[in-house]
Amino acid sequence: MILPMYIFGQPVLRKQTEDITPDYPGLKELISNMFETLKKAEGVGLAAPQIGLAIRLAVIDLDVISDDNPEFKGFLHAYINPRILEVGEEMCSMEEGCLSIPGIHESVKRPSRIHVKYLDEDMNEHDEWVDGYLARVMQHEFDHLDGKMFVDHLSAFRKQLIKSKLLGMTKGKVNCGYKVKANR
Repeated sequence: MILPMYIFGQPVLRKQTEDITPDYPGLKELISNMFETLKKAEGVGLAAPQIGLAIRLAVIDLDVISDDNPEFKGFLHAYINPRILEVGEEMCSMEEGCLSIPGIHESVKRPSRIHVKYLDEDMNEHDEWVDGYLARVMQHEFDHLDGKMFVDHLSAFRKQLIKSKLLGMTKGKVNCGYKVKANR
């Protein structure tokens, strides 16, 4: 089932999320619905607050970029209760966008390597170092779980340049090709 995407200005996007317990009702179905929603919106990552749930859950689908990056063929993963434990020193800038902030893309500087701990959808624990593009996508999605968005990483000047677009979103002015839940 395709779920509506919560757009910038929705309070749930700024909430600190709660951990999921192994008995969370309908977890497998929720993960499946998140992947379906992500595919429809043509994104690479989706966090639970973006569909209105203040829980520590994110999904990442890098299979969609596997034509240019064969190492990501079949890469569809769910991350339950993820935490970034440590970050590497090397930083890298790359353009980011967000399904909850349609139409805005900005260069964001992030660590290029991170140490993460999470549970997969079978509740198996993982503790690993991740680098490159996956590390960036994880940081972007895991930020959502802490009530942060990529625009929070921008300079005051860049924020000022997109301020009117963000304000429009908070008033329900959104134009994108997927189902949304915006303030009206």
